[in-house]
Amino acid sequence: MSNMTNCVFCEEQNKAIESPICFAIYDKFPVSKGHLLIIPKRHFSNYFEATKDELAGFNDMVFEAQRKLNSIYNPDGYNLGINCGEVAGQTVMHTHIHLIPRYKNDVSDPKGGIRGVIPAKQKY
Repeated sequence: MSNMTNCVFCEEQNKAIESPICFAIYDKFPVSKGHLLIIPKRHFSNYFEATKDELAGFNDMVFEAQRKLNSIYNPDGYNLGINCGEVAGQTVMHTHIHLIPRYKNDVSDPKGGIRGVIPAKQKY
């Protein structure tokens, strides 16, 4: 694993799931119960810099994490999101995927889902 100075993800020890390519941790500021972050072991800031092997590893981990969350929390749905760059809301400059379990009635109207990153565009 590449270790970058002051990267909270490179220093993370509390892994919920781990593979040779990436690992998953519970978000320290969860949006919902079970919110996981899927993080590559190699340090790079932008998802679009991932190698084909890393993309395959991400995908495998997303499905493994989803199975784990289903068995523990039994959510009713999921949001999957990636912030690429500061203007997109990325605050930790180490690529990561949010796997956010969703539960019936966790919001009054979930229509538009991930479109809510720009609130005025969520409803259509």
